Amino acid sequence: MSQMPRGLSADSDGVIRCAWPGKHLDYRDYHDQEWGYPKVEDTQLFEKICLEGFQSGLSWLTILRKRESFRRAFRDFDIDKIQRFNKRSIDRLLADSSIVRHRGKIEAVIHNAFCAKELLQDFGSLSAFFWQYEPEPESRPTTVDHRTLSALTASEESLAMSKALKRRGWRFVGPTTMYSFMQSVGMVNDHLEGCFVRKKVDDQREALIRP
Repeated sequence: MSQMPRGLSADSDGVIRCAWPGKHLDYRDYHDQEWGYPKVEDTQLFEKICLEGFQSGLSWLTILRKRESFRRAFRDFDIDKIQRFNKRSIDRLLADSSIVRHRGKIEAVIHNAFCAKELLQDFGSLSAFFWQYEPEPESRPTTVDHRTLSALTASEESLAMSKALKRRGWRFVGPTTMYSFMQSVGMVNDHLEGCFVRKKVDDQREALIRP
């Protein structure tokens, strides 16, 4: 039997996928059903960018397992509702052990809700703003394997997006965080070659009507 390429794994049924979910079934479901599939709905995009900020310094599995608590705490990431948060809201969140209790990150979500509202006014949708940074096909690696992806922690597009957001006052939106965001919402397809999800994501990206 040929050796499994690095970065891939096969389950007991022989299904080959990216190895990063390990044996965690909830992480595997996230990989199989969500990560990398294109998303254009504004609330989904706002939630993703907020949770990517919370992930900074932590594992995504930690955030994933707290996601329902985050949704409850932040009113399903409804931008208008979050704009009404106040000091008492922050105190409530800092006392909530079911989420990541980091004052800077909590305050960033509230602050970024106001920034998101400005984007909505200027672009009509968050989707229209974010998806303008989708890389051109020719700028992408010809083969997405473990070695290539390990070196690809940011890109020219994620750097440009980060700079544009920071100019508009957004917080916790560095280029590495923005590349993770681009991966998770399907602006790039970084499922490894050989992963069974890769073609599914490619098909959805091909059928996607860009904003």
